[in-house]
Amino acid sequence: MQQPETYQNLTNYLKSALGILELDKNSQLYRDTTSICDYLAKPTFQIAVFGPFNYGKSTLLNAMLGNRALPIDLVPTTGAAIYVNYGDELHAKITLKDGTEVSEAGTDVLKRYAILDDNRQMRDDVAAVNVYCPHPFLKTGVELLDLPGTNDRQEQDNLVRDKLLTADLVVQVLDARKLMTLGEREHLRDWLSDRQINTVVFVANFLNLLEPEDQKQVYNRLLFVAESFRSNLPNNISNIYRVDALPALRARLKGDVAAAQTTGIAMFESALQSIVASQQEQLAVKLPRIEAIATKICQSLRAKSETVAAEITAAQQKQKDRIEIKQKAEKLISQGFQASVSDFEIWLYQPTLLRRYQSEMALSLQQGSFDAWKTKFEQDVLNQRETIAEWVNKACEFFDREQPIALLISFPPSPQIALPEPPTAATKKSIEGEVTPVAIATGLGWLLGGPMGAAVVGGASYILKKRTGYEKPPESSEAYLNQVTEICNEAAKNYLIGFSIDTFLMLQHYKEIAAKVICFQDSKEPLNMNVQQYQLQLVNNLVENLAAELDRIKIR
Repeated sequence: MQQPETYQNLTNYLKSALGILELDKNSQLYRDTTSICDYLAKPTFQIAVFGPFNYGKSTLLNAMLGNRALPIDLVPTTGAAIYVNYGDELHAKITLKDGTEVSEAGTDVLKRYAILDDNRQMRDDVAAVNVYCPHPFLKTGVELLDLPGTNDRQEQDNLVRDKLLTADLVVQVLDARKLMTLGEREHLRDWLSDRQINTVVFVANFLNLLEPEDQKQVYNRLLFVAESFRSNLPNNISNIYRVDALPALRARLKGDVAAAQTTGIAMFESALQSIVASQQEQLAVKLPRIEAIATKICQSLRAKSETVAAEITAAQQKQKDRIEIKQKAEKLISQGFQASVSDFEIWLYQPTLLRRYQSEMALSLQQGSFDAWKTKFEQDVLNQRETIAEWVNKACEFFDREQPIALLISFPPSPQIALPEPPTAATKKSIEGEVTPVAIATGLGWLLGGPMGAAVVGGASYILKKRTGYEKPPESSEAYLNQVTEICNEAAKNYLIGFSIDTFLMLQHYKEIAAKVICFQDSKEPLNMNVQQYQLQLVNNLVENLAAELDRIKIR
């Protein structure tokens, strides 16, 4: 018998695959794989006996053992898988799911733990049932497995299906009184042949209950059923035997060898011994079902690999699309920002600024309404700044950046106007009928010429410039107005030029700050797919290791 160590690597790979695939523990592939791992780990040659309820499975095993070791009452019937191994004396051991072991001499304990109750339910606290018997056939390393009856409850069928995969030889018990239907044959094929369980022997029970003329006809039909299943058995070993189980058991219990011979039990046991002797060292028994399960596992692993690879590809494409979108956004935002900055620079261009605002500001200075003009001017400036800030805000939001400091804009202090002395009294009288700006200007002059000598009007500061003895007063209102207009124009020009220079410098500094916000750095956004990439590598390596291990086992 090949040692379990031979399959240790394969078992480890299969168990690793179950962990990676994260299969439902109730799924057929998960159960089949765990069964095949158990199958590879056991050192015994296991013969599993199965069939529908009340077909005589336990009776057949008792006849082989020459002892009523297993329960065979019609109702209730065996509800657990019972493992029969060699022991110096007949005893049974029940292992509960909490680890408790109940061990007693004989097998009466099975009636409390290993049979179905009146509701045909198995106890849910039993983990394993073992019977130990001093039989020479068992001493050769053979383990018998009495499986629950099929075609009764789905849970029992699932248990049987799983256990069949761990058997080195399967004994299918047939009831000669109930010929198999086509559906039952297909069901059996699904359980056996389709899972590469090819070491199968059929036992026809209850033929002795038929009329002699019917026995041969029924046996021939059963022979046809058996021959329709491919069996991997030694040459000259049939895959169907007639055994009258209950008469065989009775004869063995009485020690009547001649009577036992007529039941077919001896021929069946001889065939089993030949099969065991022939196949204990043959890998051909195990390999087909190993390959069948390993192939399904590899298929699932490849599907998993494709899924993970698709996830990585999708994530990479998503990352690429995101980068492209951000690059496009960077381009659009940068273009919008540059355009708004360019518009502001053109707006700040001194000739443009003077042409647009100098005359208005000069007039406000003449009229004493500088505050009103400045409010309007500041709003125009803030509108320009807001247009620029909108693009920076978009960049911060889109690229998830912190807001930079705002574009700082400071306005020059209010102008200080040095007005000339107003005309003489005679001239004043001639001025009183002039236009409003002249009246205001000359009024300021007269005000400043009074006790104050200085005043703040409309937000601008006005002082009276005293004439020296060499300066002549203006000869007319027009001359005086021209002087005032020229002074206000010069003050407005200086104010606007100073504002343009300072703001332009601040704008250049702000452009450097904003450029860092608007610039998209894709290298700072690495694709975090380490888990998926590791999983993909693990899956692919596992597929290669499984294939290599199967090849290694075949060569042995």
